[in-house]
Amino acid sequence: MKIGSIALAGALAAAAAWPGLAASPAASQDRQTTTKVFQEAIPNIPGKSLIGILVSYPPGGASRAHYHPQSAFIAAYVLSGSVRSQENNGPVRVYHAGEHWTEPPGSYHPVSENASNTEPAKLLAIFVVDTADAGRLVTDKRQ
Repeated sequence: MKIGSIALAGALAAAAAWPGLAASPAASQDRQTTTKVFQEAIPNIPGKSLIGILVSYPPGGASRAHYHPQSAFIAAYVLSGSVRSQENNGPVRVYHAGEHWTEPPGSYHPVSENASNTEPAKLLAIFVVDTADAGRLVTDKRQ
């Protein structure tokens, strides 16, 4: 599946326009804030949804190790700062503002964190996922 540049531009505009929209702090050990910025059914792919999640890390902030659903293809785009990420058993990489990566379905994240101890970081995670999995995009165990 290909996400067009218009859809990505719209997602980025939504994230920029709604940075404070219903932010829900994650558990204190996570030291991150996540905000759902959009969720839409994909009309030409029955049973699939497109979901945008804004992840804001304070300086030194991190997410605990987690899994994504077996149905979720993810594109992540760093909006500001730098994000350190490891997917499955791959290398730990640092992505800077303007860079992106994709993740295959069922990915495991042992590392997902702000690469800086002094500056905040934000990323937009765009999920193409089974609509039935839309309520559980991140879990502590394989789904």
